[in-house]
Amino acid sequence: MSAETPGGWQRDAFRDMGGATAPPEPAPQQQPQQPPQPPQPRPSPPRARPPHRPEQPAPVSAPVVRHDVGSVPARRGDPFTRRAGRALRQLLMSSAARDTAEATAAARAIQQPITTGRQIAVTSIRGGAGKTTVAALLALAFAHYRTDSVLAVEADPALGTLPHRLGAEQVRWSAADLARIVDPSMNITEVTGYLLPFTGSSGGPGGGWLLPGSQGAIGAELDIDTYRIVMTSLRRYFGTTVVDCETLPAEVARTALTTTQARVLVAPATPEGAAATRSVLDWMAGLHRSMLPTTVVALTRSSPGMGLNDRKAAAYLEAGGATVVPLPYDRSLAAGGEIRGALLAEATRAAAARLAAETMNRAMSRGRGGGAPA
Repeated sequence: MSAETPGGWQRDAFRDMGGATAPPEPAPQQQPQQPPQPPQPRPSPPRARPPHRPEQPAPVSAPVVRHDVGSVPARRGDPFTRRAGRALRQLLMSSAARDTAEATAAARAIQQPITTGRQIAVTSIRGGAGKTTVAALLALAFAHYRTDSVLAVEADPALGTLPHRLGAEQVRWSAADLARIVDPSMNITEVTGYLLPFTGSSGGPGGGWLLPGSQGAIGAELDIDTYRIVMTSLRRYFGTTVVDCETLPAEVARTALTTTQARVLVAPATPEGAAATRSVLDWMAGLHRSMLPTTVVALTRSSPGMGLNDRKAAAYLEAGGATVVPLPYDRSLAAGGEIRGALLAEATRAAAARLAAETMNRAMSRGRGGGAPA
C-alpha cells in the first residue's frame, strides 16, 4: 500500500462538497533537525463562560392610562344596605360559621404545597366576557394566600388591560423584551428586575409580579416562540403563574390550553354564553381525555340583571368533568380600573377564593397522574 499523499484528505473533502477547489498540495520541505525540548507544563483549560447575551436597548416606560382623561371613582362592590344586612345576619344566624368554614377550606386548597411551578391559562370564547378581570382576581388571590412567588403574564398584548387591573401605572419591559434577555444563569432578583410588582388582594401582605404583553401598541403580537421561551424560562422561579390569554381560537390561547396544568374558561352568564361554552368544552374533550377534569368555567355577570340559573348551568356545563364557579355582579369591578381588594363585595371575594381553590386543585391533579399533556 502506498503512503497517503499529504493533503489528499482535503482534496477528497472539497470534492465531496460539490467540486470546490482544494488547496494546492504543499511542496515537501526538508525539516531541520531540532534538539529535543524539555517537556512543558500543560496549560489549564479555560474556564467556561456564560453565553454572551447581546446588549438590548432598554425600552422607555409608557403610561398605562392617561390620567388627564379622567379617573375611575372608587365604589364598593356591596351597597350600604347589603353590608348592613350581612352584619345583622352574622349576629343572628349561623351563616357566619358556615362562611368561615368555606373560607378556611378555600385557603387550604390555595396554599397546598407544590414541588414544581403550576401554570394556569385563562381564556374566553369572545371579548367582553371578563377574561382579564378573572385573570387579575386569580393572580390577586394567589398572591394573597401563597407565600411563594406568583407571576401574572399578559399573553393578550393587543391593547390588553391586565396591567391596569393590577394597578400598574407604567409599562416598560414586555414579554418579547424578556424573551430576548432571559438566560438560565439569571437569578430571581435579576428576573424580577424586568417585572412589575403588584399587591395581594384584601390588603394582605402578599404580592406578585406582572409581565406585560406590550406597551399598549395597536398591532402588538406575541408569537408562539416568544410565549414558549417566557413560560419555560420563568417556570422555575415562580410557584404559580396565571396567564391572561387571547380569546379563542387564537394560536397562543390554543397552545396555552394544552400546555398548562389547569385552565379557566370565562363565559358570560347568559344562555348564549353557556351554549357557546359547551361547544368549546366538547372541542377540548376531543383534544385530550384529561382536559375537562382540569378545566374550570367561570360564569361572569357584567350587570345585576343577568339571571342565568347557576344550578342548571352547572349541570349543563359539568357533564364532561369541568367545574363551574359563578362570579356575582360587583359594582367595583364593573367600574373598571384597578381592582382594589378592600372594595370588592364579600360575595366576590368568596367566589374568587373558591375559583382559585378549584383551579389549584385541578392544577395539582396533573402532578398526581391526571391533567392534560404539557
